[in-house]
Amino acid sequence: MQNRAQVERRKESPVVSPVKAIDANSKWHFEPLDKSSFTPMYFQIQAQLLKMIQGGQLRPGDALPSEDELSRTCGVSRMTARHALQSLKTQGFATRHKGQGTFVSQPRVEKDITHLSGFTAEMRALGLKPGSRILGAETIPAPAEVASRLRVGVGAPMFNLRRLRLADGLPVAVEEVWLSREQFPGVDKIDFASSSLYRTLRERYGIRVSRADEIIEARAASRQEAELLEIPHRSSVLVISRTLWNVDGKPVESAHSVYRGDRYRAVLAIPATAVE
Repeated sequence: MQNRAQVERRKESPVVSPVKAIDANSKWHFEPLDKSSFTPMYFQIQAQLLKMIQGGQLRPGDALPSEDELSRTCGVSRMTARHALQSLKTQGFATRHKGQGTFVSQPRVEKDITHLSGFTAEMRALGLKPGSRILGAETIPAPAEVASRLRVGVGAPMFNLRRLRLADGLPVAVEEVWLSREQFPGVDKIDFASSSLYRTLRERYGIRVSRADEIIEARAASRQEAELLEIPHRSSVLVISRTLWNVDGKPVESAHSVYRGDRYRAVLAIPATAVE
């Protein structure tokens, strides 16, 4: 049976809420979270991480804190920490590599699909340095699908160019282009590792483009595409198939490009002609 002194001590002892404190020994430095705010704690953590990324404290490729580290450092549950990291991934600022952790993503490249422009011009307009690595350049017979698109006979000699497209030295897309050797004699002698294809068509062959028909779809990367783009197998990619037409109404190029889903996104501005 408890004596009177024990009962009194128990009454005087305050009830302590089991709320975690900021871990002062962590290598990560966060401002204390406002737990009385209407702003969710995961969003407060995400905002601080985003500030570190945009302020240059965290650069592309740098590791972000793990769920455990965020939980200890910020005094939140692992679920809250996971939500903060997932939110960064959803917005394209972070990417997760299985078994390695979460890392700051390379900034995304935006493609305005309402404006026809070559890769070189697109990258320069975005302040990025365009580059290419030749994966293959050869003359081969036209497959049936390519022949149909370019209105040539099946088996007609075609120049097939495959390139890994780079932005600031980092892989962005795998591109395959088909051109008629009859229409573009000598095209196989040009070094397209350093030359712009569209500029070559315009300046050397006098091509004036009127339009491009494009099909855009999303799918998972093949093993070979993943290796070239330096992404995990089955990662999301954006695929654009294009047929280019000149002002005379003739098809001049058939192309197939596979873009990294974590570094590239298509942007479409639609005029509001009628909103109901």
